[in-house]
Amino acid sequence: MCNDCNDPIHSRRDFLKLSALLGAGAALPLLASLQARAAAEPDAPVRIGYLPITDAAPLLVAHNNGLFEAEGIRSERPVLLRSWAQVIEAFLSGQVNVIHLLAPMTVWARFSSKVPAKVVAWNHVGGSGLTVEPGIHEVKQLGGQSLAIPFWYSIHNVVLQQLLRDSGLTPVSRPAGAAIAAHEVNLVVLPPSDMPPALASGRIAGYIVAEPFNALAENLKVGRIQRFTGDVWRDHACCVVFMHEHDLNNRPEWSQKVVNAIVKAQLWTRAHREEAAQLLSKDGANRYTPHAPEVLRRVLAPAADERAQYLASGAIRHRDWDEKRIDFQPYPFPSYTEELVRRLKDTLIEGDKGFLAALDPQQAARELVDDRFVRNSLAAVGGLAAFGLPEGFERREEISV
Repeated sequence: MCNDCNDPIHSRRDFLKLSALLGAGAALPLLASLQARAAAEPDAPVRIGYLPITDAAPLLVAHNNGLFEAEGIRSERPVLLRSWAQVIEAFLSGQVNVIHLLAPMTVWARFSSKVPAKVVAWNHVGGSGLTVEPGIHEVKQLGGQSLAIPFWYSIHNVVLQQLLRDSGLTPVSRPAGAAIAAHEVNLVVLPPSDMPPALASGRIAGYIVAEPFNALAENLKVGRIQRFTGDVWRDHACCVVFMHEHDLNNRPEWSQKVVNAIVKAQLWTRAHREEAAQLLSKDGANRYTPHAPEVLRRVLAPAADERAQYLASGAIRHRDWDEKRIDFQPYPFPSYTEELVRRLKDTLIEGDKGFLAALDPQQAARELVDDRFVRNSLAAVGGLAAFGLPEGFERREEISV
């Protein structure tokens, strides 16, 4: 199921590599490669880089269903990458030009490392959960134990730390073998594919991550869902669509068509959830992910009785929010980016986070996001109403533990 599930050094090395890539000046050689590629191939096709998680669904559906070609642009087979470091490296060097990236990671890339790229749309909302050992039924039972997160700059880390603090627990980052007090929870970074076996072997007491790794733990009966992240932060973005400013500024028509295809893919996925699970699975024609169809169906098209079970267990506490396990809507609400920046300031993050102290939330939202393309795409499909949302590009963030 994983190659490095007993090797915490693997995750540490990946984090350090990404920190180096996004360090001051470290990205310059890769960005020079990007500029050279852009000059040599001004009409480059859509080249998607992705991780095999449900966060990538709209990008993969757009490719599978020929939606880029329907817009009049070419696309190549998406490139499956194995870590966020690989995704960033491929993007910075221009090997790929459309990626899904953890929303907090775009804040890091844009404002700490000055990466010339912008968020053009959300890829999905929700789609993550906190999975724990079967014997754990309250967050406070996690005191004195280790939990895995997929990355420091992730909505998973932000939401998890809110849950821990609300239960009187203190998140810490300690080296392997270090003592952990009863009121502390040690956070470790693990690749998503390593999380279920680490939980099954008792190396960790739980993990918070994107789907389908929560559903996989349920199917393997090695863990249970303690809480869905979308039930803590309503309709939060997890992964967003990140594109080069070079393309946005110099190829605006091409960029518009890319976003058009992604928005249409989201609409199609909402209406064809079981079909989407099949095409994304290892049994699909393109074998985009290594996951079984039944695991993906549990995320995208869950059985009708599962919601009642999650309400009974407390995995869902806000019945009136009527959240889907994963849902899709593309508009990047500024209020979300602003609140995310505020919360990142008070979140334990390993490494240098000094840039966050001086970062103004409203200014960050304006500089990080380019919403002109997604506004046009939405207008062409019937507006936000097509996604079941009220019209208007403002909302109030709802966060409730």
